[in-house]
Order: sequence, then C-alpha cells, then structure tokens
Amino acid sequence: MAWQALEAHYPKVQELHLRQLFADDPTRGERMTTEAIGIYFDYSKHRITDETLTLLLQLAAESGLRSRIDAMFRGDKINVTEKRAVLHVALRCYLGH
Repeated sequence: MAWQALEAHYPKVQELHLRQLFADDPTRGERMTTEAIGIYFDYSKHRITDETLTLLLQLAAESGLRSRIDAMFRGDKINVTEKRAVLHVALRCYLGH
C-alpha cells in the first residue's frame, strides 16, 4: 500500500524546484536536518515534502524495518545470501572503542 502511495505521490514532486520549496517553507533548512553520533544529515536539499517523509515512514513500517533492525542487533542470520548474521553492529562496537 505505501509503495503504491509513493508511486502516486511522485508526479506531485518530480517537477518541484528546491528554490520554490525553500520559498514556501522558510524553516525547511532547519526542520529537514538531523544529527546523531557526529553525523549531520541534511535532506532539505532533496525534492521531498512532508508528505514524502510521511509516506517513506509508512513504507518502513509496512515493510517491517523495525523488526529487521532488531534482528540485526540480536545477531540473527539476516544475510540470506551467506546464511549468516551481519556484522555491522560488531564493527561499530569495535571502531567505537
């Protein structure tokens, strides 16, 4: 359902210009950024709207992203091609020390 909603949403945003998006929303540059663990992410400079973000979050929920993230942190075998756990979490722990 969310995937189809995103496909239907695309024609609304495909021709939008960033200048117009910033003109219509002066707080866009502040609202559409986030920072965590020293990484700054600025998605204000992409052709997206609040509706786009809502639809992307809906897609994440419908696709079970949260349970897949939890499985990764538990060490479940989620790498289906190699039939093993992914090591992203271990690598982050190692690099963080």
